[in-house]
Amino acid sequence: MENLDNNRYQRAKERMECMKSFYMNLTAYVLVISLLAFINYRTTSFAWVLFPALGWGLGLIGHWMTAFGANPILGKDWERRKIEELMNNKEF
Repeated sequence: MENLDNNRYQRAKERMECMKSFYMNLTAYVLVISLLAFINYRTTSFAWVLFPALGWGLGLIGHWMTAFGANPILGKDWERRKIEELMNNKEF
């Protein structure tokens, strides 16, 4: 029973660390993209700031999906169901 509680604690801690990492990434994104947008506005009329904003933004969406367990393609419980399926498979 203690091993089960320890395992749950470890998973919760890992999830919390992932969420914390996401929030730090989001904060850095807002600060850096804001700075780049300011520089872009002051130096040229070409909106080059969109390229890093979109690229980093896509990565940020992936990070959010990992941190909060949201996966619109495979569904919320897909991983749990797949693990159960593999554990019940006699060849595994």
